[in-house]
Amino acid sequence: MTSTILKAAILIVSDTASQNPATDTTGNVLREVFSSDGRDQWEVIKTKIVPDNYNQIQDAVTKWTDRGVNLIVTSGGTGFAVNDSTPEAILPLLHKQAPGLIHGMLAASLAITPFALMARPVAGVRDKTLIITLPGSSKGAKENLLAVLVLLPHACLQAAGADSRALHAGGVKKLERDAGIARDAAGSDGSGHHHHHSHGHHSHGGHSVPVAHTSKHSHHKSNDPREMPSRRYRSSPYPMVSVSDATELIAANTPAPFKFRAQVDENLVGCILAEDVGAPESVPAFRASIVDGYAIIVSPDAPSPKGIFPVVAVSHAKPGEIPQLKPGQVARITTGAPLPTGATSVVMVEDTVLASTTETGEEKGVEILTNKVKPGENVREIGSDVKAGDIILKKGDEVTAVGGELGLLASVGKMEVLVYDQPIVGVLSTGDEIVPHNKPEDLGLGEVRDCNRPTIVAALKGWGFQVVDLGITRDTPGALEETLRAAFLRVDAIVTTGGVSMGELDLLKPTIERSLGGTIHFGRVNMKPGKPTTFATVPHKNPSTGTQTSKLVFALPGNPASAIVTLHLFVLPALRRILNINPPGLPRVLVTLDHDIVPDPVRPEFHRALVEVREGSMYARSTGGQRSSRVGSLKGANALLCLPASKELRIKGSLVDALLIGRVGGQAE
Repeated sequence: MTSTILKAAILIVSDTASQNPATDTTGNVLREVFSSDGRDQWEVIKTKIVPDNYNQIQDAVTKWTDRGVNLIVTSGGTGFAVNDSTPEAILPLLHKQAPGLIHGMLAASLAITPFALMARPVAGVRDKTLIITLPGSSKGAKENLLAVLVLLPHACLQAAGADSRALHAGGVKKLERDAGIARDAAGSDGSGHHHHHSHGHHSHGGHSVPVAHTSKHSHHKSNDPREMPSRRYRSSPYPMVSVSDATELIAANTPAPFKFRAQVDENLVGCILAEDVGAPESVPAFRASIVDGYAIIVSPDAPSPKGIFPVVAVSHAKPGEIPQLKPGQVARITTGAPLPTGATSVVMVEDTVLASTTETGEEKGVEILTNKVKPGENVREIGSDVKAGDIILKKGDEVTAVGGELGLLASVGKMEVLVYDQPIVGVLSTGDEIVPHNKPEDLGLGEVRDCNRPTIVAALKGWGFQVVDLGITRDTPGALEETLRAAFLRVDAIVTTGGVSMGELDLLKPTIERSLGGTIHFGRVNMKPGKPTTFATVPHKNPSTGTQTSKLVFALPGNPASAIVTLHLFVLPALRRILNINPPGLPRVLVTLDHDIVPDPVRPEFHRALVEVREGSMYARSTGGQRSSRVGSLKGANALLCLPASKELRIKGSLVDALLIGRVGGQAE
């Protein structure tokens, strides 16, 4: 095959995406297919979004064909909806039709779902450009494009006017090798004779059906649940990634924080501020007394008045009019009450005695016993706590249950603030063997109590996240798919445990990839415990708004220690990143080993440990046996020791890194 780089253009046909391009996910999916599966033969030079409009579709396509684009793929408008008109817009533009490509796409999709027959694809050539219409869903578009992608360079080169005889020199086997198509004995008629495209110079005719690559493992790495166990992988097809690479992949595919305005009330607790908050008014808003006593007038260049003075007014800590104070007068005042106009200071009640009363027993005169009161003494000036315009809380601050942040916002009259939307997290256990942890009956043979789900739910709630308990689902493809689809309507991220290993009933990866059209970003991590940890994103269209989003799926191993370790290492930082909390990861400290530890010789280990402070330094000791199924290794643990793979003993007194997962205490001396 020639090394020529072919130019491709992508046309998204969608009324919704044309009004809000952020709702489109298919464009990125198709670009990724060209990049990762196109064997370095494609350059996507144009991407455009148009509404379901006949004229706009035709206008975009004809402009690209006039400019010599090799391939145009459209996505959307190929169904039976009233506005679906892509096939009708494309068909009149074609000079040649390509029914073989249509057949190949339909055959590939039909192997996945009978609803593939509801599509109305069109394919053909206009001038020197090949045009193919794909479904609107990112999953369907990806499946259809992958079904024919390896054949498209050959078709595009011919359409562009390449020498057909030179292209076919070497026969169909060379064409297949160049295209990366692997054939086995089942692909031959037994005589060595192959049917292929007739290009005018062959003496035999006929057309073979393009290889339906979506029914093989050329892009789906997960096992096909419909295959017999003997046809499935004996080892994982997913490359092993490092913990740091896994963390970066999660960060790259975690949606940006969403902001909204929230009312300042008790429901604000736990929210993270998305902007600096300024005070709209000063606190206090008036000059106020900080003691019970008497408001007086003090000259700045003379001692304060001493002697007997008439009490002409009373100022309580409640709204009201207070007459102006004149020299030689005092006003009784309570803590927090506003000073009368003209008053400069407050003398404490302890520095006075009652001099006289009225007939009704009210104060008439008081004697001030000191002349050392200074101007401004015992007075809280306007804005002395907070001045109007001051920044009182910073972007990224959390509104805690302690009450300080909420009280500060309320004190300055702040009605609402911009905060990051908290992700809602669903927690799901998978497996026919899993039963509720509180099942009163004795366990049957093979049954296992579900300790992962309540543990993870409690941890997530303890971290302040909203949690939906999704229960336990069975080991059947339909049940798992139904549970996940329903959950995506309620949550932003799902944490599952179990179903990610290599067993024939480990269905999570194939369900995500094959049934939900998701992308598995990694399926194995080089770590102990937690090697089968999987992270995926699944496209989701909001049925109410029509907006496209990505749902996060953290598929954690079923062994309890593995599940909790990976929850801390991968899930918590991702959720904190959605809230724009920095740094999102666990605190890292240097600790001294209290005893010898044998590291794993093959994989980096996250060893459960108890860290405590003694004599100003941090010391760590293991929680005991570290088998991944041993939930007891988490009892009392407040840290994960980061032990690189090694055959050498880590001796007592060695310094190692530790990630803190809980509070660190001290030991009394």
